[in-house]
Amino acid sequence: MNLLKLDITNMKHDYSEKLFREAQQIIPGGVNSPVRAFRGVGGTPFFTQRATGPRLWDVDGNEYIDYVGSWGPMILGHAHPKVIQAVLDAARNGTSFGTPNPLEIRLAKLVCEAYPSIQKVRFVNSGTEATMSAIRLARGFTKRDKIVKFDGCYHGHADSLLVKAGSGAATFDVPDSAGVPADFARNTLTLTLNDVAGLKRVNWSEIACAIIEPVPGNMGLIPLKLAFLQALRQVTRDVGALLILDEVMCGFRVAKGGAQELYGVTGDLTTLGKIIGGGLPVGAFGGRTDIMDLLAPNGPVYQAGTLSGNPLAMAAGIATLEELFQPGHYKTLEERSAALCYGLKKIVPGYHARVGSKFCVFFTDVPVVDYATAKTCDTKKYGRYFHAMMENGVYLAPSQFEVGFMSLAHTEADIEATLRAAREAVKTL
Repeated sequence: MNLLKLDITNMKHDYSEKLFREAQQIIPGGVNSPVRAFRGVGGTPFFTQRATGPRLWDVDGNEYIDYVGSWGPMILGHAHPKVIQAVLDAARNGTSFGTPNPLEIRLAKLVCEAYPSIQKVRFVNSGTEATMSAIRLARGFTKRDKIVKFDGCYHGHADSLLVKAGSGAATFDVPDSAGVPADFARNTLTLTLNDVAGLKRVNWSEIACAIIEPVPGNMGLIPLKLAFLQALRQVTRDVGALLILDEVMCGFRVAKGGAQELYGVTGDLTTLGKIIGGGLPVGAFGGRTDIMDLLAPNGPVYQAGTLSGNPLAMAAGIATLEELFQPGHYKTLEERSAALCYGLKKIVPGYHARVGSKFCVFFTDVPVVDYATAKTCDTKKYGRYFHAMMENGVYLAPSQFEVGFMSLAHTEADIEATLRAAREAVKTL
């Protein structure tokens, strides 16, 4: 449908508002993941009825060009025919077996072929599960307890990772969520992104692992300085601490081999998710054979999952990666992402960032290089921009501190329509 023919200036949201009131009575906050509640931008979330290609339709019949893409997995677009067919074919044979199935091997080979640093991989059911398991494995391998994470990097909601940043120095801190014991936080050291000097304030011989998003995207998008990433790789290698690269979000998105291909820096362990499930729940962690073989049943580090390697998720992941790896697709993603972001930069005031097909605009006047500078953003202004874009038929992330995603389904016409919407939206600022 041509966006120009839509009555986008008079959208109705009555049914979504009714459903949200109903949901709040039986689901905490009315949502099953907090950012969906629109608390970061105000207003009432819409409820999606269906999605195809780059577009969503809500229950009130409104149509949106979607740059959230289910928070990253829909790199081919929604309801891609090959993915849907793969899931249907798999479902006809059963939805879960509790035994090994051949699809697990095929997807594992695709992952290992794209990531040379991953010699063996284990599938789980979410990104949180992947990072939690990778950290447990790192502790088992090094026989150390303490870990390092970086301010503003989100690695799922496992207890040891829900820890606030320190005051800028290398300090152990308090939990960032109620219900997390302080003892968990005492083993988590937080450092500042892109601060090479800060790495020197750590006694790395006590550290089991450092975990980092090589393309941080949970405080908005903050590209890492290559020198910083290389320095982190070196200090961990020098003392036998493991480096976990959390590519749940950027894996297969910024390049076929993810950030590790893009930057030439490899991890001892890598966590993946989102795209490798083609829109179904999935996660994975993998790395060197000598580390991975410590996992049960081979070794003493326990990890298990009833639905791990689920045949539907494996089938969707295989179909997604096989299509994504077709010649020219990453070039197309890069070109379309660059065209959109170049256009937005000329229209929307703020600090713009992009790596591959991930992008965002920070509503601040200062360069955003870490969590502290990200927090200088005018979140109320972003909220006005978000709603103006939505009412003009474009759905962006409902938070200043999330990112947008380009898909192969987005066309040049979608980009042009998005830029027209942005010209209207900035008038509200």
